[in-house]
Amino acid sequence: MIRFEHVSCEYEKGQTVLNDLSFEIQNSDSVGLIGANGAGKSTLMKVLLGLLPYQGLITVDDLEVNKQNIKEIRRKLGFVLQNSDNQMFMPTVYEDVMFAPLNYGMSREKAEKRTDAVLAQLGLSDLKHRHNHKISGGEKRMAAIATVLAMEPDVLLMDEPTSALDPYNRRIVINTINALPNTKIITSHDLDMILDTCQKVILLSEGRIAAQGNAKEILINRELLEANRMELPLCFSQKY
Repeated sequence: MIRFEHVSCEYEKGQTVLNDLSFEIQNSDSVGLIGANGAGKSTLMKVLLGLLPYQGLITVDDLEVNKQNIKEIRRKLGFVLQNSDNQMFMPTVYEDVMFAPLNYGMSREKAEKRTDAVLAQLGLSDLKHRHNHKISGGEKRMAAIATVLAMEPDVLLMDEPTSALDPYNRRIVINTINALPNTKIITSHDLDMILDTCQKVILLSEGRIAAQGNAKEILINRELLEANRMELPLCFSQKY
């Protein structure tokens, strides 16, 4: 379980980015974190990972997010960054995907088997020996997702996972997300993808929770979305 209790965050004094957030995410939940640019979505991910200081209380499986617990908490959380260039740092795709299992103490033989399985799952086996600087933006996004899946985290955090993907690869990512038993928190402007992958939604606006609950109920609410500078998902635009 992930719990936020009256959580606030300031980048600098007087500039509040998150303001008094309280919510719970249960094990195996798939939650879409939505909102206009600057609403606080990426900041929420960062405070959960212990990358930014915050006020209030955040717990992951009853462990408080603090300096004492951060190593154990980060073993539970896998984060797919919005910018894949910030995540891919080894020479080849294969080495990048295998880095985390090896770093966690897995034998090379087991790490290679896990890497091969994850690359096959995402349809990336033909990229395994390609250099990261020689693959397309969409391929790099898929490879970045593979690096996190190789960690087998309890909770999967994904920041705009379908950005820069063509429709075919976008569908592979959606199908992969839906097949994973992990708890998932997904932030995206792709509301059709959120509808396809998430049962619950948290709508942020100017650092506050504007709405939370059933994904479809929130995503068909044109008035609510437009009041928070968002549009209906394309699949609903002609119906509601």
